[in-house]
Parts: sequence; structure tokens; C-alpha cells
Amino acid sequence: MMTDPRKALADARLYGILDLGYVTAEKAEEATRALLKGGVDLLQLRAKTWTEAAILELGKKIAPLCKEAGVPFVMNDFPSLAIELDADALHLGQDDGSLEEARKLVGDQMLLGRSTHSPEQARQALLDGFDYIGFGPLFPTPTKLGRPGIGMDHVRAVQADVGIRIPVFCIGGIRRDNLAQVIEAGARRVVIVSDLLTAPDIATAVAEVQSSLRSAG
Repeated sequence: MMTDPRKALADARLYGILDLGYVTAEKAEEATRALLKGGVDLLQLRAKTWTEAAILELGKKIAPLCKEAGVPFVMNDFPSLAIELDADALHLGQDDGSLEEARKLVGDQMLLGRSTHSPEQARQALLDGFDYIGFGPLFPTPTKLGRPGIGMDHVRAVQADVGIRIPVFCIGGIRRDNLAQVIEAGARRVVIVSDLLTAPDIATAVAEVQSSLRSAG
């Protein structure tokens, strides 16, 4: 049963992404169920190379699984699909338009997230009125080819500056084997993609990450 998406966002520590760059269409539902079983707090559907029609068809299978699990469903990039799938949130990159433009399309209730790659962009997203941000990539990652890792020097400052107002999810190359470093750098919330989706047991991997995040306080 879905709790209030805003409360779920406020409480969230681990943001999961069903990235179709790592999971085949045939395995998408199975991977989603495993991510949810393991305990992700939010789940985004990201399919950079898919057609909108194909994303919509998959979204019709994924969104109900999230609703059933009480986990907010996030649509990446496409406001029209977010509306059609009754998503709880829409995530926008730096080049995906303004908050005002998105609000005109999706209304006032849907949560809006923004990708940010510097402290300046993080602060701007807060000023613009986004509900949460992704901050990174901390490490180089195949998910963002050509974008260098920004490192962890600014994590604590962004958390102290922006993270006290809206959730800041560190992202980019974060894995179970470097998560302790990321937490030590000041992160309270993270996005992990490939390390979860390529794990032999996705649900167990998710549970491991949640245990580490929750025990860090």
C-alpha cells in the first residue's frame, strides 16, 4: 500500500534505478521485484535507448509493482509518460527543461527531481524548487560515459547546505565496496545502479546496502 510519496522521499536512503542498459526487457520485471524485495526506497525507470512506446509498455508492468510495494515510482526524462503511468515523481537531467515547464505538464502533486553535477547546480536546484536532487557522478561510471567523476570533496558541504532542506542522493559509480567511503565523505542517501542490477542476488545486495546506510545513522 502506497504511503505518502513525500514522506517516503523524506525517509528514503537508497534510490534504486531499473536501468535498461543493464537489464534485458525479459528480466525487467524480475529485477524490479528483487529491488523492491530487497528494500529500495524509491524506484526509477530509466531506458535511454528505448522508444517512448516501449517504455510505456514496460512502465505499465513496473509501476503497479511499485504501488503494490508502497515504493514511489519515478519516471526518468519523459513528463508525458510520467503522467500516463501515474508516476509519483519525474526525474530531469540538467538539459531536460525547467521546473516551471515540467510543472505545467505534470501538475503540482508530482515530485520533481534534478540531476546536479556541482555544488552550484545543487544550490540552484534547491532555489528552483525541486523536491530532491541527485549529486554526482562521484566516480566515473559507464552509466554516464564521457562524464568524469566529480569526486567526494563537496559531498559534506552539499549535504550541509542543500541536504538539510531537500534530499540529496549521491550517485555515480557507487558500489558496495566503496559505499563506506561515500558515507565517510558525508553522504546520507545514495543511488546505486550497476552494482545492484548485476549482483547474483539483487535482493540480498539491496538489503546489504540498506543495512550499511541505516547503521551509519
